[in-house]
Amino acid sequence: MEAAFEHIPVLRREVLKYLTFPSDRPARLIDGTVGGGGHSALLLRRYPQLELLGIDRDENALAKAAETLAFAGNRVTLVRGDYSSLAGRAAEHGWEEVDGILLDIGVSSPQLDHAGRGFSWRAEGPLDMRMDQRSELTASRFLNRASEQELERVLREYGEVDKSRRVAAAIVKKRETHPFATTADLVGLCDEVLGKSKPGKLPAPTLVFQALRIAVNDELGELERALPAAEKLLKKGGRIVVISFHSLEDRIVKNYFRDAAASCICPPGLPVCVCGKQSTLKVLTNKVVTAREDELAENRRSAPARLRAAEKLV
Repeated sequence: MEAAFEHIPVLRREVLKYLTFPSDRPARLIDGTVGGGGHSALLLRRYPQLELLGIDRDENALAKAAETLAFAGNRVTLVRGDYSSLAGRAAEHGWEEVDGILLDIGVSSPQLDHAGRGFSWRAEGPLDMRMDQRSELTASRFLNRASEQELERVLREYGEVDKSRRVAAAIVKKRETHPFATTADLVGLCDEVLGKSKPGKLPAPTLVFQALRIAVNDELGELERALPAAEKLLKKGGRIVVISFHSLEDRIVKNYFRDAAASCICPPGLPVCVCGKQSTLKVLTNKVVTAREDELAENRRSAPARLRAAEKLV
């Protein structure tokens, strides 16, 4: 039986601060990672003329969102898909431009807490980790088929795992006689190679599981494809808000916003600008926005959340 999809949306005040809409005309919002509908519900209640296109690749999340957002009636359209496909989804519904885009990316609490999804090392379950369970690539398939070089790269780049080469080599050796099938299989290997976690230190499997999840779901590729598509869809004055949960994602967002906001990319030393570049975004968050103390006390999982926002200029 599927666990109930219950998720506390993070940085709620900040989302309402940076995603604003006109009150004198209909407006359109794309929530590319609608999840259980928490953020969208806040915005739909505040702006009665707001229409929503909610996208998610997790069918359980969409079912919960349908319940949460039922109060808004035909103002809400929900579709299943990757958030990098938001341009195509918008076109399918005749949305040529939008007033706002929200991306709350990463794994959700319901996904982490449901042992059958295999996202968490804390509960035994199948090594799945697929956000979209229609995908053929599971975590176990990746572990059992990827080359040692690919495993080492994923562990090093996506998880910044200490001793990534040793972990990759150990995975390849172990799978020859005992293919990886459950979260316990991978936790056991982490304990063997990295040692038991010490009090006050990040548990050894945490970063290994993070790296594997990012690879299985192509999370960084999704984000890199989604940002230019989102910018193109925004009308002048429209806003985009992105909430990320680890440094790799936040760096991608920060760099994209910075580059789009730049008005000149000429090499230093030229007397006049010859590149002709025009700023297309105005960055609204001079520095990354994080959870306040009261939210941290209410929801410890808000601690790694990082929000950045920008406004379309042209």
